[in-house]
Amino acid sequence: MAPDRILVTGAGGFVGGHLMPALRAAFPAAEITGTGLSGGPAAAALDVTDPQAARALIGALQPDVCVHLAGIAAIAAAKAAPEAAWRVNCFGALNIGRAILDSAPACRMLFISSSECYGASFKSGLALDETAPLAPMNIYAASKAAAEMGLCALAADGLRVIRLRPFNHTGPGQREDFVVPAFAGQIARIEAGLAPPEMLVGNLDSERDFLDIRDVCAAYIACLQKFDALANNQAINIATGTARRISAVLDILLQQSDREIAVRQDPRRMRASEIVRAAGNAKLALELLGWQPRFGLDETLRWILQDLRAVK
Repeated sequence: MAPDRILVTGAGGFVGGHLMPALRAAFPAAEITGTGLSGGPAAAALDVTDPQAARALIGALQPDVCVHLAGIAAIAAAKAAPEAAWRVNCFGALNIGRAILDSAPACRMLFISSSECYGASFKSGLALDETAPLAPMNIYAASKAAAEMGLCALAADGLRVIRLRPFNHTGPGQREDFVVPAFAGQIARIEAGLAPPEMLVGNLDSERDFLDIRDVCAAYIACLQKFDALANNQAINIATGTARRISAVLDILLQQSDREIAVRQDPRRMRASEIVRAAGNAKLALELLGWQPRFGLDETLRWILQDLRAVK
């Protein structure tokens, strides 16, 4: 059944900027409210670390579904401000879950977790499914995994929740804290004559499972459409199943430029606890949601680079 009222926390962020119009297209009759700390495309201000504010807003809106996007999404940002990461990523999610239980118990919650929660389990080299142990290796992942465990407890108290674990997703509007826009942004500045023809990069040997943000939004929408048919507290991977080497991503972007650009490794961009290969098994998403990725990596990278060229 299509929802009548949808609440999206963190609507002013990268994913929210793509999800909000996708939701409007998928559910044209729904009343959709996005929240953020202030301003931007969000229609309502909400600090998810304030439980009273969360309870008041959810009580007033009485949403049918809540997509919880709000969080500190970059690993480096979480490492730089660990206390804030715990407050926002973990306790913020629990504040939303408790507010739903207290003020709108019929509301269904879609919690956007992260593949980073698998952490050390990736050392197996396998494409992990949802049965793999959560073994986070950084503050960001730990805060997300802890939020999942807390929501499991709230599910036992009656919260209707689905936990999604998207793998690395990218698209226009993503900050350069993330590898693809970091590469594409440098190329765009070089092409515009704003930087010398030399790129600074981190570890190029790692392999990651990259998704197009449009595919990720489609997965979230499919989950909302099929929510009532899913087992409560279900965890679902959103992934392609294929890990691509970071150097291959860089090569594709460089091939899309007509400039001669040198590449130099920057020690400051190296991560201490680097996972060599991270890939996800998304068979459950296909089985339960009918979802599979539609966009290839080359097309996604071309889209991002074209967007950044228009901005620079």
